[in-house]
Amino acid sequence: MKLFRLFTLASLISIASYAQTTTQKLEKAYQILVRDEQAKYAITSLCVLDASTGKVIFADNENIGLATASTLKTITSATAFYTLGKDFRYETKLAYTGNITTEGTLQGDIIITGSGDPSLGSWRYEQTKEGNILNQWVAAIKAAGIKKIEGSVISDDSTFGTSTIPTGWIWQDIGNYYGAGAGSICWRENQFDVHLKPGATTGNDVEVLRTVPHTPYIQLVNELKTGASGTGDNAYGFLAPYSNIGYLRGTWGMGIKKSGISLSLPDAAFDAAYRLQDTLKRLNIECDKAATSTRIMALENKQIAIQQKPLLTIFSPTLSELVYWFQKKSINLYGEQLLKTIAYKQGKEANTRNGAKAVIDFWAGKGIDKNALNMIDGSGLSPGNRITTMAMASILFQAQKEEWFADYLKSFPDYNGMSIKSGNINDVTAYAGYYTDKNGKKYVAVININNYSGSGISRKLFRVLDALK
Repeated sequence: MKLFRLFTLASLISIASYAQTTTQKLEKAYQILVRDEQAKYAITSLCVLDASTGKVIFADNENIGLATASTLKTITSATAFYTLGKDFRYETKLAYTGNITTEGTLQGDIIITGSGDPSLGSWRYEQTKEGNILNQWVAAIKAAGIKKIEGSVISDDSTFGTSTIPTGWIWQDIGNYYGAGAGSICWRENQFDVHLKPGATTGNDVEVLRTVPHTPYIQLVNELKTGASGTGDNAYGFLAPYSNIGYLRGTWGMGIKKSGISLSLPDAAFDAAYRLQDTLKRLNIECDKAATSTRIMALENKQIAIQQKPLLTIFSPTLSELVYWFQKKSINLYGEQLLKTIAYKQGKEANTRNGAKAVIDFWAGKGIDKNALNMIDGSGLSPGNRITTMAMASILFQAQKEEWFADYLKSFPDYNGMSIKSGNINDVTAYAGYYTDKNGKKYVAVININNYSGSGISRKLFRVLDALK
């Protein structure tokens, strides 16, 4: 018995010493970071929890709200799992109005009604690819015996309203693919490509070769100049939501390997209707009127018919599958759609403000101080987000207890030997996620630096996290 007591005491001392050593290593590495010249005018925060108990291993500035960049996606994802469920799927419905004559003429319109599916037409999943969706829609139209349409294809994009861009996003972002607006109908992740060719010398005009797919209804004013060899891609698109005129500004370097840049679709709902109607035309199923949307019709004081006959319902991949790519590839559009969906499923107007409030209220119900969660959007693209590392770490800790945690964890990218989500916007770099050391000890870690100078800060943040190894 005496030997057993001595062994137990020695084990406890060893565990305490190990924990103390880990804390000391973190503190030492962290102090090196905060004394670094790049952090001279920065705010740095770190929160590391024991993933088994939730006990703080080391923390500093953990209750100061900081811009999160894309680490905010970890909170949006967790909340979506809690409130929507891992098997949740979006539905997109195809229907028609009016009647079909014996000759196959539809005396009405084809209606696409969306519920916010961000993956419709996306190339990331076999079932959602643009060609597959269009083929299913065409097959359903043909199966109904429709050979001619006296009306048009109309996208019903009314469910999420007309406010597609969070008010906290900046002008430089919203015309580019990562700043694509979120609506009740998305299409190809609300983006299109512009192929470019640099000039022969620095300062020459850059040639726009084509858009992919062809978007004749969008006029691009090209102000791009050729950059020096090695300067790469410094080209940006400036397109306002629902506009049909955009500007290309910046430089495109000589010798660049990329074919071009990706811009945001100003009106994805219209583009979905346009693509279906164009596909029908190629198959000799003509429409008498131009493709449109309920938003455009409202400007003309027109409405779609209430009575509709169903043709087909398309289901999105599951929430688990959507979150996988949302976090792996940091797709901002998915975050904004999830935020609006959370609000909509609670019976509220599907806008960013209501979605953010729903997320904050949800976590307040689980003990997170509302004032520690100042959310402007669901993706972290806004520089106005302010979240504490303690709040984010606490949410990550709580997520481990849920039956969907394995799917959640799978969505975290692998960086530096850790399952960790990165975040980067102007002078903000952050990481949030999980780590298991060689002895099986599990940690939750969130590190964030705002207003640093220079480049290459990520490797210095990793040196801090390496203290866990």
